[in-house]
Amino acid sequence: MIKNLIDYLENSAKKFKNKIAIEDINTKLSFNELLEKSKAIGYLITKSLGVEKQNQPIIVFLPKSCDSIISFLGTLYSGNFYVPLDINLPKKRISKILYNAKPKILLSKKKYKKIIKETGYRGKIIFIDSIKYKNNKNKLNNIMNFKIDCDPAYAIPTSGTTGIPKLVLISHRSVIDYIEWAKECFAVSNKEIIGNQAQFYFDNSTLDIYLMLSTGCKLVMIPEEKFSFPVELINYINKKKITFIFWVPSVLINIANFDALNKKKLQYLKQVLFAGEVMPNKHLNYWRKKYPRILYSNLYGPTEITVDCTYYKVLKKFNDNESLPIGFPCKNSNILILNKRKNLCKINEVGQLCVRGTSLALGYYNDEKKTNEVFIQNPLNKFYKEKIYLTGDLVYKNKNDEIIFVGRKDDQIKHLGYRIELQEIENAAFQLKEIKSVCALYNFKKKYIALFYTGKISDRKIYINLSKIIPKYMIPTKYFKLDKFPINSNRKIDKKKIIKKYLN
Repeated sequence: MIKNLIDYLENSAKKFKNKIAIEDINTKLSFNELLEKSKAIGYLITKSLGVEKQNQPIIVFLPKSCDSIISFLGTLYSGNFYVPLDINLPKKRISKILYNAKPKILLSKKKYKKIIKETGYRGKIIFIDSIKYKNNKNKLNNIMNFKIDCDPAYAIPTSGTTGIPKLVLISHRSVIDYIEWAKECFAVSNKEIIGNQAQFYFDNSTLDIYLMLSTGCKLVMIPEEKFSFPVELINYINKKKITFIFWVPSVLINIANFDALNKKKLQYLKQVLFAGEVMPNKHLNYWRKKYPRILYSNLYGPTEITVDCTYYKVLKKFNDNESLPIGFPCKNSNILILNKRKNLCKINEVGQLCVRGTSLALGYYNDEKKTNEVFIQNPLNKFYKEKIYLTGDLVYKNKNDEIIFVGRKDDQIKHLGYRIELQEIENAAFQLKEIKSVCALYNFKKKYIALFYTGKISDRKIYINLSKIIPKYMIPTKYFKLDKFPINSNRKIDKKKIIKKYLN
């Protein structure tokens, strides 16, 4: 029985001792090397904190690398949970996360000492490049013997309305459930080579890391700069013989927009998973036409439910203007679609997607008030305590029992007396073949809808064509043609930057 994520590492290190487990641009580590280095860091954390102090936040302040994964696992060996922070995050954001977490230990490297000081952190720092890789196995074994699966494994920072990032706290059991489902659902074996795109402070990386640990397959961290050049990216995928990817849709869209699959042939890729944004069928159909034998899967889920709670294997044909379903619940997750009266919605009735099951986070670390706002008692169960998570996402079930994503509750605007989903405007714009990328936003001060787009098409032509697709009250008032969209660190469209530059 797996009750701790470290069990995955120890099992794979026994079966695949000298096999390469992880690889970044500078380093390759076998499963055995990963095990020994992780234990050494675990021992040092334990030595600093004391055996009796566990379930503490340990900050990992490193760029995406093999060192990061060693530090994550070392933290778990110490009986604590890790908080991944990248060195390229804004210092103000780092300072706020540190203020919220109040960590006693930070793991990093000496060359980042100046940046750490500028964040205001004054706790203990363990520089992993100074470690002599020795460990006390007995002490670590004693810690593991007393750990249980509902203990926290990591906390992922996410945006907070107060300006202070919330820390979503996830347990070992939640990750184990998710990984066991994914292994079975996508038939992942030790022969796979996973191409990692997600930053480690983005929860999509959870699938990459723990699939590698649980199956004994290989994880390749693709250099960030490759994602800006689609042809180079495909060359890299081929060079590393990558068979499995889990990326945000914007990367796949970029490859389609550059027609990169006509310029370079994919040699080894077998499965393409995506999540984090809406994937337009227009771009997915480009991929499916070029590589019909690849398995494409649309995954959905907020950080608060351990990466994903629904999935959809794309096996049937879709028109470019159709919405791609987010599908069906993952194993051991249950989806409730509730209307404003907290009753279950009927077929085709739009409501808020809510989740129950072991996938739910433990809550927000050090923030009981925010936790209680969105992790609430199941309104359909009045007999015992049962938490559900309110995602804030609007969906409906169609006649095939497929869940269709409509948009965010906070993306639902009221304009000219009508309730409008901005996602519906984007879907309509994507029906125009000249549109490459699109984003609809609302100027709340001046009360107008703005459409931002890339592609060789005039504003007037967009207006005329949208008039044939959507009601007059939904047609954007202003149009902004961009050379390219600003992208945030997770490679999603950076809506905050667009609003700040064009709508303030």
